[in-house]
Amino acid sequence: MPDHSRSRDRYGSRDRAREYRRDGNREREYMRGRDDEGEMSSPGARGKYRFRGAESGYDSYDAGASHLLSADALARLASEHQSEERASRTREDDEARRERRRQQKKAAAVGAGAGTLGHDIVEGRSRHKSGARIVSGSYLEEGRSPEMKMRRRGGGGAAMEDQWKDEASWDDSFGDGSRQPRWKFWANWSKRKRIVIGVLMLIILLLAIIIPVAVTVSKNKSDDSGSSSGSSGSSGPSNSNLDSISKDSIPSYAKGTVLDPFTWYDTEGFNVTFTNETVGGLSIMGLNSTWDDSTRANDNVPPLNEKFPYGSQPIRGVNIGGWLSIEPFIVPSLFSGYSSSDGIIDEWTLTKKLGSSAADTIEKHYANFLSESDYAEIQEAGLDHVRIPFPYWAVTTYDGDPYVPKIAWRYLLRAIELCRKYGLRVKLDLHGVPGSQNGWNHSGHQGSIGWLEGDDGELNRKRSLEVHDQLSKFFAQDRYKNIVTIYGLANEPLMLSIPTEKVLNWTREATELVRKNGVKATVVLHDGFLNLDKWDNMFKDRPDDMYLDTHQYTTFNTGEIVLNHTAKVEIICKNWYSMLKEINSTSTGWGPTICGEWSQADTDCAKYVNNVGRGTRWEGTYDTGDSTKYCPTADSGPTCSCSGANADPADYSDKYKKWLQTYAEAQMSAFETAQGWFYWTWRTESAAQWSYRTAWKNGYMPEKAYLPSFKCGDDVPDFSGLPEYY
Repeated sequence: MPDHSRSRDRYGSRDRAREYRRDGNREREYMRGRDDEGEMSSPGARGKYRFRGAESGYDSYDAGASHLLSADALARLASEHQSEERASRTREDDEARRERRRQQKKAAAVGAGAGTLGHDIVEGRSRHKSGARIVSGSYLEEGRSPEMKMRRRGGGGAAMEDQWKDEASWDDSFGDGSRQPRWKFWANWSKRKRIVIGVLMLIILLLAIIIPVAVTVSKNKSDDSGSSSGSSGSSGPSNSNLDSISKDSIPSYAKGTVLDPFTWYDTEGFNVTFTNETVGGLSIMGLNSTWDDSTRANDNVPPLNEKFPYGSQPIRGVNIGGWLSIEPFIVPSLFSGYSSSDGIIDEWTLTKKLGSSAADTIEKHYANFLSESDYAEIQEAGLDHVRIPFPYWAVTTYDGDPYVPKIAWRYLLRAIELCRKYGLRVKLDLHGVPGSQNGWNHSGHQGSIGWLEGDDGELNRKRSLEVHDQLSKFFAQDRYKNIVTIYGLANEPLMLSIPTEKVLNWTREATELVRKNGVKATVVLHDGFLNLDKWDNMFKDRPDDMYLDTHQYTTFNTGEIVLNHTAKVEIICKNWYSMLKEINSTSTGWGPTICGEWSQADTDCAKYVNNVGRGTRWEGTYDTGDSTKYCPTADSGPTCSCSGANADPADYSDKYKKWLQTYAEAQMSAFETAQGWFYWTWRTESAAQWSYRTAWKNGYMPEKAYLPSFKCGDDVPDFSGLPEYY
């Protein structure tokens, strides 16, 4: 992905921490943001930390160092908050620093160009950071954007239009007092002028015909290529099932509330018969009283009413990100209609800005972004699991929260029922907890961490357990035992900032709570961005039946983004493969491990993936203080460009599609040495290389997820002739 800044980048003050590791003469320097020797990207762009080593290349890549920092460095990251230094550096120091970085990157690119494994590239992760977010799709669609104001043709306006009302009227167009009939005024023009005017009028007429046709063709091409048009996976709301009930059937106390189906934007697939029954304090309104678990996703997996062979058969799944937990790079239309001064950077600021219209806007997004056809296509693509990210405000809100409360809840329940219909097992994922577990935009509120930390840390710790108390009581119902098979506690808690012990103590308490309430699903905790090898001896006395969740992205690692196509496949198959195999074993690592997020994207070119208004490393526009480009041809040429990666997928070359599919299948192969994977994400508005759906429809994902054409151990295809700069 996907910030995912998944833009999933937050940035404020930059924390620096240096770790000097004397293994030969190697020095590594770590920081959040960028520093002299390297970069760990801001955690926004789908929340992984990146590292750029003093020695790029990767033959001594540490298979256990999926997350780059030592324990000492982690402690420093948690405690050190130093002020920005760049402004105080001299111009001479800046130039020396930039030259060092250029040389380091050049060394990495040269080493990678040979397709052999060179020095030490530590694989990092980055999710999303925050920065200013800008735009609302409805704002643009309704023509309310300042850029969409109508402009009259120059020099004319109403006065000129009045002059041409009828042919017999007189006009003093020349301003000399000699009024003439308009036909004579035309006759006095030279032949050449009349021809020019005629040609211009013909051009205007042709444009009036061509532009609408071109727009229609472009839309059809976009639809054919599998990309979303706007924010829509649906043709619009359906409310025909309301015809069978009367408004009088809704009690007066429920009218106008979330229990009143006549206030729902879309009622398709919901049971609209009123009920105020709850389980765990959560409404069952919208659910049918019966269900069928006899369906299977495909012939390779058992039906829902039979146990899935976890451990012996890999999960092949997909996220439906950016839907209930909104992210700018997945749905940029919601954020692109504002000025930077509005500061619309996450769901908190978006809903606060929308005010009284927030509920309508957000529910339209819930209703239109996905439809039943998406779940049918997920099944058709050979996938068997769906990870559903959702925020705490689907359950409740607190004083001061601007979020739209509880509407997401019924859409979550409907999504689970659609997964049931197509035999898709579900991993629930609480993506945003009270106070924010990482301070990133996909937690809902970018900025400081207020969960387990800060003035309200203990309060929000208690609140998050209360949310899980309600959720676990609800999903312990018999109707969910076969479909909700994996239960996520908190997405990406930032253990680089929150003390690990606090997170693990909370994890133990939360797990015991959901087990006490009757949830039988496997409980999942995230690795918190610690080195995977740190987990070898951590939490060994954990409750039974738990998975460790790791999120892997190459996109934000400046040591890997500069590698050529072949080298990127090799590092996955030679390093990731062994790393994941080791961590997945209880004898050599932590134990059962899944990859809950990963992406086919190998550039950070997608709009807003580094946050609204933020540039890219690929083109050297990510940081205004440094124009270093991070792509394989940055030093040798041609110039790095995002135009290829951001092009319409229908225009990708066959060789480029082959590379993208091989790159994806290499990652699938590596993750399947563990418990399996969930791709980030199924659908996006425009970020083609983050959308499984778009890739699948355009022929650069396997036709069936369980039938890849490449796996680690196969010969890497020849990508010679494929531009490295895009």
